[in-house]
Amino acid sequence: MKDKRPSLFVKDGINYFGPFAAISALFFLWGIAHGMLDTLDKNFQMMLHLEKWESSFIQFSLYGAYFGMAIPAGMFIKKYGYKKGIILGLSLFAAGALIAAGTATFQSFILFLLCLLIIGAGLATLETAANPYTTKLGPPETAERRINFSQSFNGLAWVIGPLIALYIYGNQSHVEGEKMISIILPFAIIGLVVLAIAFIFMRIKLPEITEADEIAAHGGAVTQTSETGIVTSVDDPAYISPKPLWKNTHFTMGFAAQACYVAAQTGVFSYLINFVTDHDMHPRFDVEYAPYFLSLGFLLFMIGRFSGSSMMRFFKPTKMLALYSLAVCILLPIVSFELGWVSLIALYGVFFFMSIMFPTIFALAIKSLGHNTKEAASFLVMAVAGGAVFPPIMGAVADNYGMATGFLVPIPLFLFILYYALKGHKVLA
Repeated sequence: MKDKRPSLFVKDGINYFGPFAAISALFFLWGIAHGMLDTLDKNFQMMLHLEKWESSFIQFSLYGAYFGMAIPAGMFIKKYGYKKGIILGLSLFAAGALIAAGTATFQSFILFLLCLLIIGAGLATLETAANPYTTKLGPPETAERRINFSQSFNGLAWVIGPLIALYIYGNQSHVEGEKMISIILPFAIIGLVVLAIAFIFMRIKLPEITEADEIAAHGGAVTQTSETGIVTSVDDPAYISPKPLWKNTHFTMGFAAQACYVAAQTGVFSYLINFVTDHDMHPRFDVEYAPYFLSLGFLLFMIGRFSGSSMMRFFKPTKMLALYSLAVCILLPIVSFELGWVSLIALYGVFFFMSIMFPTIFALAIKSLGHNTKEAASFLVMAVAGGAVFPPIMGAVADNYGMATGFLVPIPLFLFILYYALKGHKVLA
């Protein structure tokens, strides 16, 4: 019997696999950056004798750039299209990495943070373009599966990022005035590779998504009609909300849920190394092996995304999001109880169950928005700035009450995501 499930890449007789593969390569690219920087958080604590909350300004700079750049990036993409937006993002990414490499000899943490702002601006531009673009490269019914699949390559890169950072760990100098020399080569290579990819994207052809395509991808036809006439039911796949963007509660709640998720994710990612190397923890591991532990976490994160994308063929994305967020809320207290290997395994479980949250929330939040989709995508990328605010808070709790206790702090954020999965995601008339 013929499988009647919608195709992942074929829409109106056109196969979008090629453009999808090119965009998925970008997800891999910025995953490398995030994987490296989550490892460098602990590295800078050691190199420059920083407290946990001080080193968290690495995340503050990177994710803070999302807050300032997301809306300008969205305006740029709306005027010039997705392809030019991608090229701009890659150019900023490359510039930040090359400047970081070129200025490392100054041994300035502040200067490094400024370079991260430039890198973050590039990543924000890439995400503003790539996340909604992937949802449109195929039938709207499989949008959540498609963005989860492309985000899986982001997870794969996060596995590799800490291993690159391991090179930096193994080559750090203990001589005063030379402690940041080890970042030169990795950042120079990344900058040059990203610059080369920008030139490649200048030459390749990507289908530009028209306003009609956007509306079709996120809720129907431009005329908002179907075979039975004007669409008025929010349950109809062809429904387009006539309301202004911020009057759509599924979007506003999605914006809040995305900010909560990225905040919590950044805290968990940033402090796993502190958790496994903490003097009060049993078992405790040497910091030189810490990137392997982070890579293992990201491996589970990647497996979660690939498997989650596959399971969405059979289960509703909202039900999976609810189940996964509930699992995280159960596992985090186990992490904080300091139960040895049980707590460590629970922490790895958190990595797995966080996997599908960002892309699923993103896809749910931009449903039925029609011509407001690009603007909505900009705000959802801006929500990534939640990752700038939360790690210092989690770090302050860890500094004062212990690293294990710090893992209680994200629980309210995941509870809100659970609410969004159960109720907040629904499109209302």
